Amino acid sequence: MSSPADGVEILLNKVRACQHCEAHLLHGVRPVLQVGKQAKVLIAGQAPGSKVHASGVPFDDASGERLRDWMGVDKATFYDESKIAILPMGFCYPGTGKSGDLPPRKECADLWRRDVLGEMPNVELVLVIGKYAIDWHLPDARKNNLTDTVKAWATHWPSHLPMPHPSPRNNIWLKKNDWFESDVLPSLKSRIQELIL
Repeated sequence: MSSPADGVEILLNKVRACQHCEAHLLHGVRPVLQVGKQAKVLIAGQAPGSKVHASGVPFDDASGERLRDWMGVDKATFYDESKIAILPMGFCYPGTGKSGDLPPRKECADLWRRDVLGEMPNVELVLVIGKYAIDWHLPDARKNNLTDTVKAWATHWPSHLPMPHPSPRNNIWLKKNDWFESDVLPSLKSRIQELIL
């Protein structure tokens, strides 16, 4: 007898075996994602960084520490796939360029994103992190820049929240835009409590 999780597991096995971009990935193929059929919160990020590529654990870095703080959750809750799904725009580490990590490979979203999202019917809140995720999840919401897009967060609330990346590289942005911490994060933490805690 098959269980409801079988479809998810079959799809995840296919994703984890994907070699489509191998020729373009200097550091090799290692899809990193977290999917659960019951998850109510989806984190739509960009792509794994080098530390996450090495560990195979999503947001296993300083960005993850900050993101968990923003959400008001501990590690155990964050890595509970029945509560939180993590689906970057590119599942593998793209390598680095002149100004940081390269963009996520476009093929990944085309090949897998709709199918994986289709296996998570209970998602009620999507944290849309960074330009690439915003372009895919909120294509009509993008303003002149990330700051203006995030400032208009209430337009998409409570189902979506456009966000800056929690990377330490964004410390200057966060200092210049302290309204994000004072105005947005309390609503985020409250919504997370309501959905999963």
